[in-house]
Amino acid sequence: MSRLIPKWNLITELNPKSPISEGYRMLRTNIEFSTISQKLQVIMVTSSKPSEGKSTTCANMAVAYAQANKKVLLIDADLRKPSQHHIFGKSNRTGLTTALFNQLALEDIIQFTNTDNLSIIQAGPTPPNPSELLSSEQMAALLKTAREKFDVIIIDTPPIMSVTDAQIVATQSDGVVLVIDSGKVKKEIALKAKASIEHVKARLIGVVLNKINRNHSDIYSYYYGEKTDA
Repeated sequence: MSRLIPKWNLITELNPKSPISEGYRMLRTNIEFSTISQKLQVIMVTSSKPSEGKSTTCANMAVAYAQANKKVLLIDADLRKPSQHHIFGKSNRTGLTTALFNQLALEDIIQFTNTDNLSIIQAGPTPPNPSELLSSEQMAALLKTAREKFDVIIIDTPPIMSVTDAQIVATQSDGVVLVIDSGKVKKEIALKAKASIEHVKARLIGVVLNKINRNHSDIYSYYYGEKTDA
């Protein structure tokens, strides 16, 4: 079988020595050292609004963890507007929704990628009831099994302020990373997104300031979620 060619926005795979790839490795390291008392195994990634780069951040985070010899599972739980199958060049005919509807085993829906140690579960066909599926017992059971088989599980979700899906998944995660488009999102919106995460008592472990133009180069900036000036 021929190897699939990842799209340009999977830069950690295409150009691992680039400054942006190094930024993702720094993000991985900051997350790993953001807590000592709690293991961050399931990490949810969201944004305040659409088109802030959360799915690209998710994919590159997953590759960065896999390149550090972690066994990684990337789950596309943005059931309304999935992106990971485009990024990785995979089929979206079956995936998370298929498993939850039909009670399939984890092994039945996992797809392998070009990156060693990285597996992916696509979103699957769009369901009529995404929130109900994500809050189901089947979803909880799937994540429990994934915890037993993988070192790190990264979950791509819809924007936190658009629908309740991200809040539901946040309660099942060990930590949340919030991606903010630094050029478009105002401070008030970012603070509302932060409050939405904290409202369900989820743990905000960090914020990624995306699309920063610093010395005419793209650099990803990260700081801990405990800071209030989001």
